[in-house]
Amino acid sequence: MNVGVLVSLGPLIVIATTVVVLMLVIAIHRSHHLTAVLTLAGLAITFLLLFRMTTSASGDGTALLAVDEYARFFTGLILAATAAVTLLSIGYLDRLTDQREEYYMLLLLAALGSIVLVSAAHFVSFFLGLELLSISLYALVAYPRGRGPSIEAGIKYLVLAATSAAFLLFGMALVYAELGTLSFAGLGATATSTPDRVVALTGIGLIIVGFGFKLALVPFHLWTPDVYQGAPAPVTAFVATVSKGAMFALLLRYLTVVDLRSHHALVIVFATLAIASMVAGNLLALLQNNVKRLLAYSSIAHLGYLLVAFLASGALAVTAVTFYLVAYFVTTLGAFGVVTVLSTGEREAESLEDYRGLLVRRPWLAALFTAMLLSLAGIPLTAGFVGKFYLTVAAGGAALWPLLVVMMVTSGIGLFYYLRIIVTMCMEPAGEPTAGVGIPRVPLLAGLTLAALSVALVWLGVYPAPIIRLIRVAATGGG
Repeated sequence: MNVGVLVSLGPLIVIATTVVVLMLVIAIHRSHHLTAVLTLAGLAITFLLLFRMTTSASGDGTALLAVDEYARFFTGLILAATAAVTLLSIGYLDRLTDQREEYYMLLLLAALGSIVLVSAAHFVSFFLGLELLSISLYALVAYPRGRGPSIEAGIKYLVLAATSAAFLLFGMALVYAELGTLSFAGLGATATSTPDRVVALTGIGLIIVGFGFKLALVPFHLWTPDVYQGAPAPVTAFVATVSKGAMFALLLRYLTVVDLRSHHALVIVFATLAIASMVAGNLLALLQNNVKRLLAYSSIAHLGYLLVAFLASGALAVTAVTFYLVAYFVTTLGAFGVVTVLSTGEREAESLEDYRGLLVRRPWLAALFTAMLLSLAGIPLTAGFVGKFYLTVAAGGAALWPLLVVMMVTSGIGLFYYLRIIVTMCMEPAGEPTAGVGIPRVPLLAGLTLAALSVALVWLGVYPAPIIRLIRVAATGGG
């Protein structure tokens, strides 16, 4: 292994080393805040190393990992999101009686698995990254041992993740048996030259089923509302952003090399998944009085929107999908960040009634949550609006008119349930403050994190040009 390859793998090495350091520190002396500081230090060093890699020559990874501009961009996004979840988690964990230090080890391991996913150039690294991410999330979802819903959510996630892994492995076996390769580049060259191999397409179909479970696309979505509701609020934020974002980034890389548009059957499959996810996600969200479940169904709809641009293919589609993922990360982290700071050690602030009168009790939190919800709805001057605009342009350029019509109609439906939460926050408080809303203060680090997310939300909605330039550079490097 030469120096260039070692440098290109630096982010993975630093994160893994940070996990080992945390394990040793915890064994010697338990300290929640020390562990959190070391976690943030590891993430910061990794991010700085990533920036250094973009300004100097380095290797392009190994046969299993493609450390190109595409991978670096998503690695930076994952690191930033993990740091935000860490900052939100500190105050949240202070309210729990569980041992808190191991939480940060699991969070870093999940981030490490996500980075492997976005860098994967081979089915072996794909599966290793996926399992590292999934196994860490089993424990994170069920982390508060005294909460029944969290244990139930962890078991459900375990069963569904094992099921999706079985589909993925069987699909990989069929692809290898037919094409004789497990690398994405080799798969793309072989599949393009022989597009009608039934066994290979069946294998790719099974892999898509595995992706469907991980991304919570309809009809593989049934685990999502239960896991979102049962998991701790910061873990839910991580699952909704980093976990799904890493999987979609891999999907974008994987099916770009396969040339999706040349396989009519695959286009029909993804179009069906997109329509089903947009319709079912938005309609089911209309019935929810639980904010975490509502946001779970909302996330299903947003993944359907992403599939619309994904089907468009081409450079514009990669740019549209990537920008929408960035906007979705910022918005979803902000929304679940509000849920996190309003939650207590006894229960989550998940009922719609917990937000009744929030505008009177906590005006700045209500304003921030309103901005995040309006961004999810795609209202102008927010990141969500620019993201939806790019999705629309990409779909229109590829003449995906039926999908575009469904996206517009379902987006209008989605506005209703976002407004429900906003209206509830503006209503007069009913009697004494409920458990979630009666928190005397917001932790300083969590407050600063929410403020930074709100600034990013408006900045991306008003002046998205710098991030668009970065995305275009990343798209040419591997998307």
